[in-house]
Amino acid sequence: QVQVVESGGGLVQPGGSLRLSCAASGFTLEYYTMGWFRQAPGKEREFVAHRWSAGSTAYADSVKGRFTISRDNAKNMVYLQMNSLKPEDTAIYYCAIDTTAGGYDYWGQGTQVTVSS
Repeated sequence: QVQVVESGGGLVQPGGSLRLSCAASGFTLEYYTMGWFRQAPGKEREFVAHRWSAGSTAYADSVKGRFTISRDNAKNMVYLQMNSLKPEDTAIYYCAIDTTAGGYDYWGQGTQVTVSS
């Protein structure tokens, strides 16, 4: 059974930090490209970060230097460490897996991140 589940969202003050987690059953994550995306109210879903199976990473300009994507092969988990959070980071965050090298084909249900004082 293939399942992707995010966790770790919540309410945080501006300047604070959160770590999102992504667990995937039915996959060995180290073999695939993993990504984080987000969707703010009234806006389209946008790319945040991804990590290729070989380990290289890429980030949206809006989060570069503040967010870090990482993977724990032993736990089969992917994380998004978010520091120096801003109100504009408020969104539902989604984890996704690219199993075919043709685009992200498995998605989680999302976790809400709210940055507000």
